[in-house]
Amino acid sequence: MATKARKPAVDSLPGLHEYSELLIKAALAEDIGGGDITTSAIINHKQAGSAIILAKEDFVLAGLFIVEKVFNYLDKKTVYKANFKDGDFVKKGDVVATLTGKLDVLLIGERVALNFLQRLSGIATHTREFIKKTDKTNARILDTRKTTPCLRLLEKYAVKAGGGYNHRFGLFDCVLIKDNHIAAAGSITNAVKMVNKKYRDSILVEVETTNFKEVREALACGADIIMLDNMDIPKIEKSLKIIKNRALVEVSGGINLDNVGKVAKTGVDFISIGALTHSARAVDISMEVVGTCSKKKPQRSK
Repeated sequence: MATKARKPAVDSLPGLHEYSELLIKAALAEDIGGGDITTSAIINHKQAGSAIILAKEDFVLAGLFIVEKVFNYLDKKTVYKANFKDGDFVKKGDVVATLTGKLDVLLIGERVALNFLQRLSGIATHTREFIKKTDKTNARILDTRKTTPCLRLLEKYAVKAGGGYNHRFGLFDCVLIKDNHIAAAGSITNAVKMVNKKYRDSILVEVETTNFKEVREALACGADIIMLDNMDIPKIEKSLKIIKNRALVEVSGGINLDNVGKVAKTGVDFISIGALTHSARAVDISMEVVGTCSKKKPQRSK
């Protein structure tokens, strides 16, 4: 049985369904090319079959809706039934979903469907590992923009499936003043002033800091969120004393499963972790054909 978890809302990521369809088309075109020469030689196009999606290890699911979209794109008559939901924890040997339809369609769509599901479930599983380390704290685990090019929406969806939260989706939806912005502006003060002048205090401003001087300057400028970049526990604790709840605090850089719990216990609001997406291992999932039947008319015996 699955361990239930908060189901991520696909609709909370605008455009995810439409974008995933574009990715599926591109992935199938990449894999199929001029046609599946192996399957076309062996399988009659009219032959029907059934298959199961099988968990080969324990993991957190993410991306089931993409599996359905892959096979329905190849043949709308394919019948897909999921036994779990994204966000569920499944165990080795669990049948994640079943498929019934044209056998050649099942074989042609297998790898693309599994590639998406394995990758996204790996991210969800890795995220859940970090969540478990921080579940007795108020710190929220955030993803970053360190995602696979063109897969960001899907990978951020997978983070949600694992129980994490999404940081900014791109350069367009959040002001984050980083070291290079500060260098270009001349100081944190100048950078914040420029942002406030342009947006007239209508958007939250986050500032990246690397030392106590920068923390004080960001606080004095009225930063809404202060990021503590690559600071150890003692520096984080001192920074929190400087800030005194006058701004939200995010910690980033050098976070791993060994130290995330200690960082969360300091009382920070957010912990952003690039490794959720850029270092997650794809989980082991397979598709196995479990039944075949032919739609050919039976031959009369002579």
